Amino acid sequence: MPMPEGRPDRRVRRTKALLRSALLELIQEKGYDRLTVQDIIDRADVGRSTFYAHFRDKEDLLLYGLAEIREAFRPGQDTATLQVFEHFARSAEVWRAMVGRRGGELFLRHLHSLLAELIREQLAARAPAGETVVPLEAVVEFATSTLIGLGTRWWLGKGVPLTPQEMDRLYRRLTEPGIRAGLRPAAEPNRRPATASSGR
Repeated sequence: MPMPEGRPDRRVRRTKALLRSALLELIQEKGYDRLTVQDIIDRADVGRSTFYAHFRDKEDLLLYGLAEIREAFRPGQDTATLQVFEHFARSAEVWRAMVGRRGGELFLRHLHSLLAELIREQLAARAPAGETVVPLEAVVEFATSTLIGLGTRWWLGKGVPLTPQEMDRLYRRLTEPGIRAGLRPAAEPNRRPATASSGR
């Protein structure tokens, strides 16, 4: 009997979810640096060969969580930054367990790289002329670093009692004026300012 269409994908997603859930639980219990792949597969109750069929190592599994952030930045998706803050909220305890540890810094580096790539695509679409009043990469770094800094170091790190929706509004209120200013078209190099008519 043929297998119903879509079942293998559901099975793969379920296995990956089990492994990631095991990883997040263990990070809170033992810290990322101390846990091993064996710890993860024992907790998830899957075989070693199953783990390596999906992930290279525990770092690869840790970074798997970035997939949902990439999905949030689909073209035309206006709630992307809100979904990033919602991701932070869902993983708040894990973030706190990883603060200052190698796993946390590793994740932040990859998160910065991913968000910069996605934000760059969105901002480039807002500046179709290409040349902007400040370099596009400076605007990308401003938007990316502010998003990560507010979300992980200030909001989660200090336990600020705001919802993801409130954080998203705060982020937009702080960054949008700067982004708009940075994305203004650069002045034409030889253009002279207009002057009042002399009346002649």
